[in-house]
Amino acid sequence: MKVLMQRVSNACVDVNGMSVGSIAKGLVLFIGIEKHDDELLAARMAERIVGYRVFADDQGKMNHDVRDAKGELLAISQFTLVADTGKGRRPGFSSAADPVLGKRLYECCVSHLNGHGVPVATGIFAADMQVSLVNDGPVTFMLEM
Repeated sequence: MKVLMQRVSNACVDVNGMSVGSIAKGLVLFIGIEKHDDELLAARMAERIVGYRVFADDQGKMNHDVRDAKGELLAISQFTLVADTGKGRRPGFSSAADPVLGKRLYECCVSHLNGHGVPVATGIFAADMQVSLVNDGPVTFMLEM
């Protein structure tokens, strides 16, 4: 499982010209599921995300997590994160989870994120989505498990 996490001042996701999710200050999570991932890994990733300290304290140090910052989460499924880009000019997707497993584990991760008391907005799994965000910092991290 890979999660590209961006600290944002605001973000939204649209599908077919309609907003399906938006947040103010918080984290946008682009979530890629691999075929060897499971529910336990999704739960551990959710715990890691909400505890990851990427928001500034009073001294400007990244010592606060999304809960401390009273932030929100926007979770977007993105299978392209798990692409093999090591050679050639076309990505390979042999390590990506099939859509049934990918959707189940994406929803499992979102459920666990919700369980940590942080507001969570989402996109729509496997939809053609347009994501708009203002990266705050910029601050971007790739979490892998």
